[in-house]
Amino acid sequence: MSTALEIATSYWAAECERDTKKVLTHYHHDATFCPPGQTLVGHEQIATFYDASAADFPGLHVVIQNHFTVGDQSAIEWLATLTSTSGEQFSIKGVNIIKLRDGKFEWVHAYFDPTVLQSKGN
Repeated sequence: MSTALEIATSYWAAECERDTKKVLTHYHHDATFCPPGQTLVGHEQIATFYDASAADFPGLHVVIQNHFTVGDQSAIEWLATLTSTSGEQFSIKGVNIIKLRDGKFEWVHAYFDPTVLQSKGN
């Protein structure tokens, strides 16, 4: 894998498998991941996000809708469908801004509205 799109595609395939260890192979050990409201540094902290997501939403499907790269940074627009433990489905759109170093994520800033993932039954 060499392009940002190839790396991101592989990353989302691992995330859709809900395999945190495989997801982390796409990050440098000292990488930073910034989902809404958080700054997670290193594999141990980053893993907490993916483990929690998989526990709450065991089903995930991601479609890359658009992308562009300038140098070592890329913007990747995506649409995800998450399925909760109760079977409820949620669609969410977002953008990941990534910086690559030696074929892995140096940092990822994920932009999406997490309130979309609140149960419709609440």
